[in-house]
Amino acid sequence: MSPVNYRPEDFPPADLDWLRLIPLIGPANAAIGGYEGVLRGIPNIDVLLSPLTSQEAVLSSRIEGTQATLGEVLEFEAEGAQGDESTPKEADIHEVVNYCTALSEAKARLGKLPLLQRLLKETHRVLMRGVCGRARSPGRYRRVPNWIGPHGCTIEAARFIPCPADRLSAAMSAWEKYLHVDAPDRLVQLAMVHAELEAIHPFLDGNGRLGRLIVPLFLYEKGLLTSPGFYISEYLEQNRDTYYERLLAVSRDGDWTGWAAFFLEALTVQAKANRERALAILELYNQRKNWIAETTHSQHAVRALDWFFNKPIFKTSDFVRTAGIPRPTANRIVREVRDAGLLIEVRPASGRRAAVLAFRELLNIAEGREVF
Repeated sequence: MSPVNYRPEDFPPADLDWLRLIPLIGPANAAIGGYEGVLRGIPNIDVLLSPLTSQEAVLSSRIEGTQATLGEVLEFEAEGAQGDESTPKEADIHEVVNYCTALSEAKARLGKLPLLQRLLKETHRVLMRGVCGRARSPGRYRRVPNWIGPHGCTIEAARFIPCPADRLSAAMSAWEKYLHVDAPDRLVQLAMVHAELEAIHPFLDGNGRLGRLIVPLFLYEKGLLTSPGFYISEYLEQNRDTYYERLLAVSRDGDWTGWAAFFLEALTVQAKANRERALAILELYNQRKNWIAETTHSQHAVRALDWFFNKPIFKTSDFVRTAGIPRPTANRIVREVRDAGLLIEVRPASGRRAAVLAFRELLNIAEGREVF
């Protein structure tokens, strides 16, 4: 079969089948609104939902073929080995860590800079920082052709050929312009934004992860969410073949409506799942806030709990050093909550090496199943 080629004349689509999409638009917006209602009730979202952000990064990277797990990523961070790429696993983990950093830095920049090409390039630069793609022009649009297909294939054997390099500037300008039009529905607009960025494939590497990062950033900038903590990659990873086929059908068949229908369903299902996990985390926090105060009888109990939520796998020495709690009290708190079952030991202390502990309940919520 011949490769499918990018078709710039199709964007933005002028002939969506709204009769097919309207039954899906209402539930998707309602699900996003329900999730937003939960977010508004969560104190310190960046802390309490940080494990969900890490899990989103894991799953988004897994779509591209990485093999890291949430536990491996958090343990890697706990060990402070962020610059290590000595094995394929560690390289995968580094990509996941960069995803979280890129989302955080993009959120900070959105307070000063709209969602434009400049922000896209800056976010890509962070995404590719220090990883195997660092030699592939991070933060700069490609100047050569690229193609998508089996690893190592020639362009003739490719499945899809993105936008030619000499047309990138015009394609990205059209994409940027569409980002800020007054569209009939923001979620359908987001579906178009994501698919077009994937089809243009403006960078040499990291396009898929960047395209999925756009989803929470768009929802945040348009005021649909108070925080860019939307985690769509679970659904996309579970439906990976359909995800790629629906994207391909846009360029092959001009089937923007089929893609939008798939994307709206993804938003609906994932918003409901995100809501349930956010509620579970909030309930866990409220339960454990009273529990840790009664267990430790310390004025620093809630500060310690907040620290555990933000770093659910950690070295005991890091907690003692960075929690902002007097050292003797910090040592006592971590010992007491470990003995009482809040934390489990991932790696025991050995010589000068501190023990590594994990907040099992929180990690299982983030994973959506019993893992720890």
